[in-house]
Amino acid sequence: MSSTQGQSESYAVSTGPVTARGAGLRRPLRLLLRLPIWIYRAHLGWLLGDRFLLLIHRGRKSGLPRQTVLEVVHHDKASGTYMIISGWGEQADWCRNIQHDPRVRVRVGRRRFPATAVRLSVDEAAREVAGYARRHPLTYRQLAGLLIGQLTGTEADYQAMARSMPMFALRPAGTRNEHPS
Repeated sequence: MSSTQGQSESYAVSTGPVTARGAGLRRPLRLLLRLPIWIYRAHLGWLLGDRFLLLIHRGRKSGLPRQTVLEVVHHDKASGTYMIISGWGEQADWCRNIQHDPRVRVRVGRRRFPATAVRLSVDEAAREVAGYARRHPLTYRQLAGLLIGQLTGTEADYQAMARSMPMFALRPAGTRNEHPS
């Protein structure tokens, strides 16, 4: 899940047409969904622990820095690599941006580091989704149900999720596994 500077992406919520009744909800919802970015800007990202990270990437058209807060699917402590997934698929701006320019900066907890975003294969992503489902079963069921529909937690479900939602490894710059082989 994410919220971005400029445009909300993975937290995107369709509020429908603005009506007198719905107009009052739009602004508070937008502020609420952007709250994680403001937490990081206030240097309080450590409050979110290591379940979330701030991804700083470049806009593919503007070249300007963009910020997105994402949930961490998995953190490989040995390599320092963080796995993230695009809940809204290929059309999420941050997803398109990091495919255009994979050089990113990451803030997680109190850590900050440059990284390279590497897209995982469907099989690699399915393994990561399966691990996430084991570590966080309730969250997995809620997110999968919201984003894809009811899933039962089978290998076929993990493959389906991996095919519809791109997953990336954020590998710290300078590591030998920074670039795909």
